[in-house]
Amino acid sequence: MAHIKEKDIEEAIQNSLISSGFAQSVSSDFDRKSCINKKELFRFLETTQSELLKEFKKFRPTNWEEKLLDMIDTNIKQKGLIRVLREGVEDYSLSSNLRLVYFKPNNNKNQETLKLYNSNIFSLTRQLYFEERAKTSIDLVIFLNGFPIVIIELKNKFTGQNIENGKEQFKLDRSYRSKLSEFNTRTLIYFAVDNDEVSMTTELKGEDTFFLPFNKGFEQGAGNPIVEGKFRTYYLWEEILLQDSLLDIFRNFYFIQEDEKDPNKKIAIFPRYHQLDVVKKVEKRVKEEKQGKKYLIQHSAGSGKTNSISWLAHRLSKLHDEDENLIFDSVIVITDRKVLDKQLQDAIYQLDKTKGIVVKIDKNKNSNDLALALQKKAKIIITTIQKFAYAYKKIDSLDKNNYAIIIDEAHSSTSGENINYLKLALSGKDLDEAKEFDKKYETNSEDDVNKMLEAITDTRHLSFFAFTATPKDKTMQIFGRVGDDGKPHEFHLYSMRQAIEEGFILDPLKNYMISDTYFKIGKKIKDNPIFEKRGANKAIGSFINLHEHNIKQKVETIVEDFMTNRVFWLKNRAKAMVVTSSRLHALKYKLAFDEYLGTHYPSVKSLIAFSGELEVDEVKYTEESLNAIKESELPEVFDSAESIKFLIVADKYQTGFDQPKLCAMYVDKMLNGVTAVQTLSRLNRVIKNKDNTFVLDFVNDVDTIRDSFSRYYTSSNIEEMTDPNIVFEFYHKIDEFHICYEEEVKEYCKLYLKEQRDSNDIANMDNLVNVAIERFKKIKEIEKQDEFKTYVIKFFRAYNFLIQIYPIKKTALYEMYIYLGGLIKKFPKDMISKVELDNLLSLDFYKLKRMNGDETNGEDISLQKGDEKDLKGFSSGGSRKKEKEEVDLNSLIQRINDLFGLDLSEEDRLAFFDQPLEAHKQNEDLKDIAKVNSYEEFEEQFKKGYFLKMILDKRSTNEEIFNKIFTDNSFKSYLVENMSRELYRHFNS
Repeated sequence: MAHIKEKDIEEAIQNSLISSGFAQSVSSDFDRKSCINKKELFRFLETTQSELLKEFKKFRPTNWEEKLLDMIDTNIKQKGLIRVLREGVEDYSLSSNLRLVYFKPNNNKNQETLKLYNSNIFSLTRQLYFEERAKTSIDLVIFLNGFPIVIIELKNKFTGQNIENGKEQFKLDRSYRSKLSEFNTRTLIYFAVDNDEVSMTTELKGEDTFFLPFNKGFEQGAGNPIVEGKFRTYYLWEEILLQDSLLDIFRNFYFIQEDEKDPNKKIAIFPRYHQLDVVKKVEKRVKEEKQGKKYLIQHSAGSGKTNSISWLAHRLSKLHDEDENLIFDSVIVITDRKVLDKQLQDAIYQLDKTKGIVVKIDKNKNSNDLALALQKKAKIIITTIQKFAYAYKKIDSLDKNNYAIIIDEAHSSTSGENINYLKLALSGKDLDEAKEFDKKYETNSEDDVNKMLEAITDTRHLSFFAFTATPKDKTMQIFGRVGDDGKPHEFHLYSMRQAIEEGFILDPLKNYMISDTYFKIGKKIKDNPIFEKRGANKAIGSFINLHEHNIKQKVETIVEDFMTNRVFWLKNRAKAMVVTSSRLHALKYKLAFDEYLGTHYPSVKSLIAFSGELEVDEVKYTEESLNAIKESELPEVFDSAESIKFLIVADKYQTGFDQPKLCAMYVDKMLNGVTAVQTLSRLNRVIKNKDNTFVLDFVNDVDTIRDSFSRYYTSSNIEEMTDPNIVFEFYHKIDEFHICYEEEVKEYCKLYLKEQRDSNDIANMDNLVNVAIERFKKIKEIEKQDEFKTYVIKFFRAYNFLIQIYPIKKTALYEMYIYLGGLIKKFPKDMISKVELDNLLSLDFYKLKRMNGDETNGEDISLQKGDEKDLKGFSSGGSRKKEKEEVDLNSLIQRINDLFGLDLSEEDRLAFFDQPLEAHKQNEDLKDIAKVNSYEEFEEQFKKGYFLKMILDKRSTNEEIFNKIFTDNSFKSYLVENMSRELYRHFNS
């Protein structure tokens, strides 16, 4: 049986490229000294720029070819090859720059420019012998006007070799110090290719050479699909390596990225396959569909989204239709990420030297600056969604221009009313309309409300390009394309599964440990008081969650796990995040961390992150006061300070925090859905030497976490579309309560829509809401109040969501939506009785128990193919009745103990040790021993002189624990260690 040979793949590539217009070149044409095919270079220059060559020869009549090569080399050493290809070669003797390549013009109006573009010479050399003495050769080299810009090493699996052998060949057999392989000097991209896969790198660095996959993806994972009659890697030579494609990449994608901390450290960026694919597919579809369409781009973390957005923004800003007219007047990038500002500007400046293409509306600029940028038709505007809430009224006049709106993190950027303000700002109004704006809204006829509705619903001039890794069901419905199944789908996908399998992110579910908390509580009083049930349940949860013993035990567990099992990861640079449920919870953790670390690991520190100011026991705490650094400095300090290993967070840094040194996470907060995915994904960033992640979860179960990830592992789908008529159901339910009167709603809208409101207007708006609130308060039954509030909130959310999808034209709905926006803010807070139980309860038993997998790393709970689940859509549901129930303290304690006290024994009883431990804290002799000895010496003396006596004194109170101590050495050692640690910390704090 004849097997496929390596040369068969070579021939397939050669035949394909030659048929597309490549010339066939041979190794002997290659000048090893200059590393250029001189014949092709000079033929190109003579054909396209003979007059410039004459100018050059005039000043260098002898040996001019070598001198020209030297001049080209000098330019390349100063600027790099990619910049010289774009800008040309400079020399005092030339009246204009000498072009080494002609890129495709933006339009076809100039035939001479097209002729020059078609004069580029592409050739292919097989088996290039690139060194004088070496007998080895390169499989395939693509030359552009004599420059060896692409090098390919081929491997054939039928001969026992694969892509990994190709990578090794690049690393070990290709001298990266030679001119051919020198960074950004001759070759711009290197491909290792076998029958099934492609990898690429832009720089050879010996054994440190880093390759990236360049595959299409297969079944939403890594690899490439099977295509009948072709190798799986056919797309490389049939799509990517074609002349038009390569020139497009080197002109509009390829750029040099500088390290912010080290300007001398540079990386050449060649787009990955999915990045090229999404930009080109969007461009093609926009040319077909023009303005007014939506594109949902579901790209996972690790997809290189920042670069994809940069390339797409630049591309759309220059896109022309078939009549050579610009399709978009401006491209608006909506983002909260500061890194996108700089990277986008840096990348675009390399691709297009025109000044002022990118206008950044950052925190130092306001909505006036945004309005001005829109009026001046700035090519690319970077801003936040919030600025449109103020900008739309400040735009005096604005033509109804066509806008491309690129939304970064679409699942969060389009929430609330902000997207409506964006539409209003970009709706367009000429100067005459602007002059009449105040007057029209003062009358507030139905026509005026219709005008506002039209501005929100008529988006024919707006095209949305929404990027997200974790689309919510609403995001899918707002930006997705409805398929044959009647459900919305993404326009383009690069899945979490593919990113993990290709190694661009790590899987945070790989090592996941659950630690359950078991406890029993008791009463400190004889009475059996009655409490409101919801308030009592909340209070008892808070009692356990914030209990000093609970937090101290968890802090000890966290610190010892990290310092024993994780700290050496990443060559001792590993860091951890502790996720807490509230600011108070985080504060108690921080104080406990400081105590424990101060005693046992004094060189290790922690930071805390929370918003605002917190007052506890008349002491005010802020993030800055606890950390002793500015809030803005925290990310940099956490990254750079080797001593800081732990970051304790409360609703902060759980999204958008890109810190690749995070290797471990300790979770003491309920997580579910997209919040679980975003929080745990803080661990997935890749960095050199990072091989593992670890999660210890004190609260959530495996099924909840896996279920959350299952909806975003591959393509996200929703169970069903939301019926737009659901808003009528909620509207009529609200009307049945007779709280919101039509005339008051209309009057409120009239004032709300005024261009300029004075203090009287605001007072009247307040009163129009207050009368409804007073009617609401007169409802006696709490369940009826809750029912009304539920329908109000559901209507408000449903309308705000559905107006993004459907042209809901009924003005009464829009007026009610505006009115309820004010009403919701004035609702009385949920009247759950504030129950204080801390002084009535005692924590009698307590135990932390690791539940799954091995004792060190837990278990692998990663998703597999087929584990995916659909997102749940918006449903009407019903109003869940909240009847006021009461419970007595004994019953409450019994129910809690039945739930959480199942796996406890006498050794978990706290009271047996609490009293003697507190007594020993008053022992002056022990205090003196702790002050002058190391912890190890103190522990030894405590065990010999104090612990045994304490146990004998307590024998009569609990014979079971007494016997266990003298029969179970590990239990005895555990008690000695924990008590001596607590005493030593107490005496030395």
